Amino acid sequence: MNSDNSVLLIFTGGTIGMTSDPETGALRPADFESVEKLMPELKDMGIHIAGVPLLPLVDSSDISPKVWERIALTIEEHYDSYDGFVVLHGTDTMSYSASALSFMLTGLAKPVIFTGSQIPIGVLRTDAKENLITAIEIASAKKGGKAVVPEVCIYFEDKLFRANRTTKQTSEHFSAFKSFNYPPLAEVGVHIKFLHHNIMKVPENAKLHVRTKTDRNIAILKIFPGITEKTVNGILNIDGLKAVILETFGAGNAPRGEWFYQALKNATEKGIIIVNKSQCSAGSVEMGLYETSLNLLNAGVISGYDATTEALVAKLMYLLGENGNREKVKTQMAKSLCGEMTIG
Repeated sequence: MNSDNSVLLIFTGGTIGMTSDPETGALRPADFESVEKLMPELKDMGIHIAGVPLLPLVDSSDISPKVWERIALTIEEHYDSYDGFVVLHGTDTMSYSASALSFMLTGLAKPVIFTGSQIPIGVLRTDAKENLITAIEIASAKKGGKAVVPEVCIYFEDKLFRANRTTKQTSEHFSAFKSFNYPPLAEVGVHIKFLHHNIMKVPENAKLHVRTKTDRNIAILKIFPGITEKTVNGILNIDGLKAVILETFGAGNAPRGEWFYQALKNATEKGIIIVNKSQCSAGSVEMGLYETSLNLLNAGVISGYDATTEALVAKLMYLLGENGNREKVKTQMAKSLCGEMTIG
């Protein structure tokens, strides 16, 4: 690596940033100086590495759009000073946060790599060191003076994924994340093998624009056999609700009961955006493929294609926050804004 390369570590909290208290043995958040002591390898990488903690550090279960905004603004503030950014984040909500950043950072031409660990950095068998070292290498990688991976990603275990395509798949194994509907951007073994044909291309004169407004008036409605009219209407009639992710069966199918159709139609006629998302991890919604999805089309439900729930949550919050016009939001939901879904 070129010693002129520089990477900023942004600490949000999570398992990776925990170390053992020397007196009690209890886990506590680690600051950048503690991480440097635990990982002397960082000084040998030939990369200028600095760290910024977003205090107070939080468990990923407590992550909110306010933290997404702070991460985005921190990147904006330091954008011209570093070649890339590594965000240390808890695994439970990492896919939500990383997906949100992919929408907030338009015109991005530098890597923003989210990583974390299943075991704290201060524990002997930790997976944190390999994850962090490789994430830093990827964040600083250049070819012809340009970033090799100019997008928001998640690196974990031995794979680099487009952030807004990921889902946490296990709480036990080191390979915590999976991208079911899009291939990896890099595979890591003895060497880092970048899969360039999968990596997003950046326009020549790309200029970073940070947009951090979000609207949290959305809900997720997961259907199941025997779901009641009272349950469905209870969600669709939440005061102030603007959008719903409807998690359906298979290729986007749902019950054909008249009451279910009418509940959805009433909601869309009130201006609520309803997006169809398959409960299957892999594959895409195909509205109209089966008769059981025709009612959804007729009720005004729109397709979420093969996007993850995490990406749809982030995208809806972002679009509703930046643009309150319902029809414009629906138009944007039908487009892939930053590689988050495959259309057609």
